[in-house]
Amino acid sequence: MDTSQAEKPLGFWTCWSLVVGCMIGSGIFLVPTQLAPYGLLSFGGWIIAGVGSIALALVFGRLAARTQCNGGPYAYARQSFGDFTGFLMGWAYWLSFVIGVPTVAIAFVGYLGVFIPALNGNPAAELSAAIALIAVFTFINIRGLKEMSATQITLTLLKIVPIVAIIGLAIPAGSTANLPAFNPSGGSILAALSATALIALWPFTGFEVVTLPATNVKNCERTIPQALTSGMLTVVVLYLCASAALMLLLPPTQLAHSTAPFAEAARAFGPWGPNVIAAGALVATAGTINGLIFTCGQMPMAIAADGLAPRWLARMTKHGTPHLALMLSSALGVAMLALNYARGFLDAFEFLLKMATSLGLIYYVVVAFAEFRHSAKSARAWASIAVIGIAYSGFAAFGSGLEVLLWGLALMAAGVPLYFFFKHNGAAAAASPTS
Repeated sequence: MDTSQAEKPLGFWTCWSLVVGCMIGSGIFLVPTQLAPYGLLSFGGWIIAGVGSIALALVFGRLAARTQCNGGPYAYARQSFGDFTGFLMGWAYWLSFVIGVPTVAIAFVGYLGVFIPALNGNPAAELSAAIALIAVFTFINIRGLKEMSATQITLTLLKIVPIVAIIGLAIPAGSTANLPAFNPSGGSILAALSATALIALWPFTGFEVVTLPATNVKNCERTIPQALTSGMLTVVVLYLCASAALMLLLPPTQLAHSTAPFAEAARAFGPWGPNVIAAGALVATAGTINGLIFTCGQMPMAIAADGLAPRWLARMTKHGTPHLALMLSSALGVAMLALNYARGFLDAFEFLLKMATSLGLIYYVVVAFAEFRHSAKSARAWASIAVIGIAYSGFAAFGSGLEVLLWGLALMAAGVPLYFFFKHNGAAAAASPTS
């Protein structure tokens, strides 16, 4: 893409908001409850997940600075291991985000029911609201990168507000008497740390989306690494402080059994407090779905540009958006939403989430290994960081259980015949005298 730096629409703050916005979603609003039984030891899980994620962010930043091309995990895997591995990583990444769109849409509708009670228990109304949400953000992304950028920055800043409010509330209203024991179970500290690190993994995923539109980023060799590092540090600090605030505001038993810990903590603000948190959760999920839909367009565009997917997926509007790739991705997301909604609200959410996360566990390992392979002899410090990323990703993948891994491998395997089909047709087109 032969565009001057001045014409590139994505600057530091857009990149930062993509990193932060795609990480802070519904996870932070529920994970503290899952960690509560582990007491103060749960901070160890946050720290392990944070350190591992920072290592991965540094790896992605270095790869982005070196390659300066679109596609993120797809491009890095392809350059290191060839077309086949690159395609499978791109396929897995794209599919995980396509599945992620309806997953987050379901979460959004769940919070929307606080303000529109008629939605609750009405599958047709819930489904319609979720589809409408996907349509709105697909339209925003098709409109142009500037519109997507402005939306993402605004929603990211707004979603931070309720988290900061809870942190601030803990100073005057919190009590050290609510703090749990260090290790309430009394069991193995190592086993508890492993469990908490796995639980804390999920709120850190999604940071790498900023690497996909590299050629549209101003001074991408500097901007993307800076956005990744600063965005990850922002999220680590927010998660640690928010977890501490909830422990100060809620007794251990209440926190461990809460389905909406932030809302319960916000009652200290008055009767309107839970509604503020519900509104914050709506903003958080909306910001996440905007970033997911953006990514759903970028990945097939990058693969198609290399001739490993239909060329029409790389077509762009005059505003620089891959409109056909966006519409295809959103249509598939809506189809998955409709097909799985018969399971029921919560069951659909759980099933889609499991499929999305099963794919996400694989490409982190491959990308970290790509950096290790490149730096093993020439840059030992970066190779060491890559090893941390590999160890953390492998730990998360195997620790998530056999079922999750099998889902990931099965869904990735579905891309194998597509690769050979697209590869054959692309080669045939290139050899044709009329092409």
